[in-house]
Amino acid sequence: MYAIIVTGGKQYKVEEGSTLYIEKLVANEGDTVTFDQVLLVSKDGKVTAGAPTVAGASVTAKVEKHGKGEKIIVFKYKAKKNYRKKQGHRQPFTKVVVEKING
Repeated sequence: MYAIIVTGGKQYKVEEGSTLYIEKLVANEGDTVTFDQVLLVSKDGKVTAGAPTVAGASVTAKVEKHGKGEKIIVFKYKAKKNYRKKQGHRQPFTKVVVEKING
């Protein structure tokens, strides 16, 4: 059984017990979150697709931790103009474990 959900502007294929690193959520560690935007549910070989979402379907997950991703370097440069700008960025994330797919 799997489902495709939307969170943080991205789509994820989830199964029960799977671990996801998603865009940061406003929830404490140990809390349970529910994702209501379910685009597709596959159960026992039967696929249910929504238009745009599946009615009555949801995915519950437990928040494990919050953190920051690897640092990326943003380097802007203009040739022959002595312009250089170096900046780093670490994207915040939330690690969740999918507990149940309802639908």
